[in-house]
Amino acid sequence: MIRRAVLVVLGLIWLGPTYLLLVNASRPAASYDASSAWLPSGDFSLFENFGRALESANLGDSLASTALYAVVSPVLGVLIGALAGYTIVVLRLRRGFWWFLLIFGGTIFPSQMLLVPLFVGYSDAGLYDSRLGMILIYTAINVPLAAFVLRNFYTGVAFSIFEAARMDGASTWRIFWRVYLPISTSALAAVFILEFTFIWNDLIFGLTLTQTENVRPVMTALAGLMTDVYAGTPVPVGLAAGLVCSLPTVLLFLATQRLFARGLSLGSV
Repeated sequence: MIRRAVLVVLGLIWLGPTYLLLVNASRPAASYDASSAWLPSGDFSLFENFGRALESANLGDSLASTALYAVVSPVLGVLIGALAGYTIVVLRLRRGFWWFLLIFGGTIFPSQMLLVPLFVGYSDAGLYDSRLGMILIYTAINVPLAAFVLRNFYTGVAFSIFEAARMDGASTWRIFWRVYLPISTSALAAVFILEFTFIWNDLIFGLTLTQTENVRPVMTALAGLMTDVYAGTPVPVGLAAGLVCSLPTVLLFLATQRLFARGLSLGSV
């Protein structure tokens, strides 16, 4: 009984910030008062506040760019990671383990270490403040995780499947595309969901590598909007923008949570 009561209290404490976000994001922009932040206003102005944020920060372009990055880059990253895992495990690449360490080893370095060389390299290559540049960096960052999960997954697949397909005359590429890729759908989906969430919530690379409104990710635009809270943007407007822009990742996870859990369990073989 005591344990249940403690869990309920801890749950309410954990939900406190979410409650504050919902209450104040739905409050009319002109009626915000920090002293009454815990009390509902009785008026629902969430979409009105979000519409105001769309106009003041041009979030529409940022949302479109982020949707592009969050779909294209994970797809490319998952495919390249699956190819790497397939080559190392199934094709038994010579010194495959060391190649895997080379691919995955870059993740041990903090992202902040990459910012200065990325900024300089992107400026010299003409990729700074471009959608192509953002797709490339997000894809490169996503490949190691995909390679890790798919390498583990393919380790648990019987090698006789590959041998049987080869005896039937299938090429190496055809076996990957028609056999190994379909049987790893759950693992691929789990990695895609993780990478989609990471890209959608990214701030640091957007701040470093973008500048214009039609290229920068949505979290970068939101950061600028929330900074303007102290210069005239009402707090409910900033909160409403943050709440609505965070919904895609929540909805994606809720819609695919079973597939996500199953894919991670398969990828941990």
